[in-house]
Amino acid sequence: MAGKSGRSINNVPESPIKHMIFSWEGILVILFIMVNIFCKGFSEYYNLENLLRQMPVYLAEVFLMIPMAYILVLGEIDISVGATVCLSATLSCIMCNTGAPFIVVILTALIVGTVCGAVNGFILTQFEELPPMIVTLATQIIFRGIAEIVLGSGGSISASNTDGFRLIGGKVGKVPYILFLVLILAVIFAVILGKSTFGRRVYAIGTNRLTAYYSGIHVKKIRFIIYTVMGTFCGLCALFLVASSYGANTTTGNGFEMDAIAMAVFGGISSTGGKGNLAGGLISAFIIVCLRVGLGQRNVHAQVILLIIGVLLICAVALPNIIEKIKRAVKK
Repeated sequence: MAGKSGRSINNVPESPIKHMIFSWEGILVILFIMVNIFCKGFSEYYNLENLLRQMPVYLAEVFLMIPMAYILVLGEIDISVGATVCLSATLSCIMCNTGAPFIVVILTALIVGTVCGAVNGFILTQFEELPPMIVTLATQIIFRGIAEIVLGSGGSISASNTDGFRLIGGKVGKVPYILFLVLILAVIFAVILGKSTFGRRVYAIGTNRLTAYYSGIHVKKIRFIIYTVMGTFCGLCALFLVASSYGANTTTGNGFEMDAIAMAVFGGISSTGGKGNLAGGLISAFIIVCLRVGLGQRNVHAQVILLIIGVLLICAVALPNIIEKIKRAVKK
């Protein structure tokens, strides 16, 4: 159509297929396919059956990515999650060894994680001037310190009654229970973040906390809830970790906070807050899981795998800026 100036204005909406392909999630899907092709060529043992058999060890960390996405959307960070997992796993093993019913063992892990998350949430909402990184660094030291004191000089504990852990570590055919649970929780939390009033408030807080507060949003309440849920998911992660190793030690959960953050940021969730969605985080999580399984089958050193994931993370952060600069250069 022609405007008053006589210039022609095109009113053609962008193709939804084109938008989907060139979105960050679309790029991640393509990368996921490429990673699987690479792993298949790199390792003769890489196939669906072996992938399903080995992935439960790594899927436990995906539980942490889900609430970590919410925390990053808030524009904050929680680096105490690995220590919370360690403490939850340790106390659940101790409870298991007392002969308590397995439901009590499950509740122990979940309650310990929830309490740790609530401690973070309470401190951060009551003392808002304190930066989340410093607070969660302090609680990381405290939670892991408690676990080390409980574990004593041996530094490890084994679960004597493994029947319950074998049950939650079971499979439907060849598909592990943990995969179903990860997908179900990811879908639920993705819908809450992307479609609900609560999710819109989370984005508003991450965009501008002060504006959100003066708009009538209960900022403290929402922050407290998210950090508490983060702790609950740490307890859930601890349960499935124990189900795969039947024990815990002082190094349980080491580096999990960085893995969860890497999965979320690689999935397109902005570390500065207010941007991103869980769909991208879930796809990136499975990219990292597949990489770890495929490279691990050829005994690639764990540090090399971390190096590769680090490079991918840098690329994920830099790529949007590079694309934007290319677009500006083309327009000129």
